[in-house]
Amino acid sequence: MSTPPYRADHVGSLLRPASVKDARKKFYEDKSISADELKAVEDEGIRELVKLQESVGLKVVTDGEARRHFWHYDFLGLLDGMEFVTREAHKGVTFHGVKLPPTFPTINGKLDFPDDHPHLEHFKFLAANTKVTPKISIPGPSVAHYRTARADVTYPEYQDQEAFFAALARTYAKAVQKFYEAGCRYLQMDDIYFAYLGDEKQRAMKREEGYDPDWLIEKYALTMHEAIKDRPKDMLIGMHMCRGNFRSTWAAEGGYDAAADAIFNKTGVDMFFMEYDTERAGGLQPLSLLQKGSKQRVYPGFITTKTGELETLDSLRRHFDEASKFVDIDQLGIAPQCGFASTEEGNSITEDDQKRKLELVVKTAEAIWGTA
Repeated sequence: MSTPPYRADHVGSLLRPASVKDARKKFYEDKSISADELKAVEDEGIRELVKLQESVGLKVVTDGEARRHFWHYDFLGLLDGMEFVTREAHKGVTFHGVKLPPTFPTINGKLDFPDDHPHLEHFKFLAANTKVTPKISIPGPSVAHYRTARADVTYPEYQDQEAFFAALARTYAKAVQKFYEAGCRYLQMDDIYFAYLGDEKQRAMKREEGYDPDWLIEKYALTMHEAIKDRPKDMLIGMHMCRGNFRSTWAAEGGYDAAADAIFNKTGVDMFFMEYDTERAGGLQPLSLLQKGSKQRVYPGFITTKTGELETLDSLRRHFDEASKFVDIDQLGIAPQCGFASTEEGNSITEDDQKRKLELVVKTAEAIWGTA
């Protein structure tokens, strides 16, 4: 079996099969089936998703995040020291025209990655059911910090921001090691707030909370670096960045200019998945800060997951011609701009749309680089 990085890849989440959606409703809302029955349906649904990814020619597959409510909360809520609370509906985080469910992270104890974190078994199941490279995506360390209000960090030690960041780095370093021990050689961290901090509204919000946005960018990069620096040499780390993805809507806009140096040169990450499907993501010039000749690779997300309209191969070629003015074409690959279902509701597209988008990822890679 070949090993990553590949030219064709994707961010991770996929539309949940109807059977999985139905079973999760029966378990979580109706309370009419058992946990074992739910797991059996999810298992079969993930096998279907793996077959979909393999059938279009992808050499790397995920479980589609089919066992999750949210791309990030399911992972974070199972860390030691973190707890999620539900509040009034009007307090939900606002996306473009919609609000997330009003569930909020709190930190009331010492942070740690538990040895029995369920995502380890999720990865093992995926690996046992594919013939290609299995990848799992988890939220990166900045997510726990960015999404947790200062007032919701009640563990006394973490009132000191340096202690808080150090704890996040230790927790994630342990997670990296545990995933490696579970057989994972390709781990993706979704650290989307590097992109959020290019949005003036988001930067203003952080200033109101008492943070310098540029200091946050540097701290997020350092925390990622500390979390992954001791990974084994045969383990690749990817990082995804976007501006929000909930039912085809978004939460932020603005280019990568403020964060590009930290992203490429201070995180230690191998592969970068970057939203680039609309003008909200800014220009391609920040790609010039990628270290030339390095083994790092960028996957500009010129293919959107927010609508079913299919991009053309010619338009994608033009985008890559433009990108190659700033970064060597050999340091590029292709992936969609985000997942297809960052939450279990999924984006406003069909399963056929999703398949055609994944097929286009592979077709484009073969056309530009001669291989997926």
